Amino acid sequence: MSWAAMGFTVASAQPSAPATILVVGDSISAEYGIARGSGWVALLQSRLAQQKSPAYQVVNASISGDTSSGGRARLAGLLKQHQPKIVVIELGANDALRGLPLASTQANLAAMVDSAQQSGAKVLLLGMQVPPNYGARYTADFAKVFTTLAADKKTGLVPFLLQGVADVPDAGKNFQADRIHPLASAHPTLLANVWPQLQKLM
Repeated sequence: MSWAAMGFTVASAQPSAPATILVVGDSISAEYGIARGSGWVALLQSRLAQQKSPAYQVVNASISGDTSSGGRARLAGLLKQHQPKIVVIELGANDALRGLPLASTQANLAAMVDSAQQSGAKVLLLGMQVPPNYGARYTADFAKVFTTLAADKKTGLVPFLLQGVADVPDAGKNFQADRIHPLASAHPTLLANVWPQLQKLM
């Protein structure tokens, strides 16, 4: 006699919904100037789709031109809507381009980290660096914003998202005509920089 004949039913296992990785960034993550689907965030989604477990989906909430204050203003709504398990923050470069105070950038990023962590998400900070023509002191202080925050808030950290792209001989070949935004051919390197640190949070 089967269990079913005795009145017992066995529930079939339902696949759990994939966890969400939320990326909040600027033009580098928003695929500025390159074909849709060729940026590092899209490449990340493709890589995640190739692995069966654990299951993750990526929500790219990046906006070209966004600053740390813009990301801070948007984050609460994004957290409520998507309920991510991991939040990747790629902001701050436009703050530097606009000459905004580093203290403000750090405060905005810190508030974003706090909000994400309070929602139950893990955080990965993607650090940036500014060109040396900004001056040695400012260049060092800007890079320190990310390392300090990661240490204080115990987040994951990629010290320089453009490592291997912007800091190599003849780096110009990796960038669009504006010399700010990477070509599509450079985005696999960006993903290679992000992936090891993201795996630790997954």
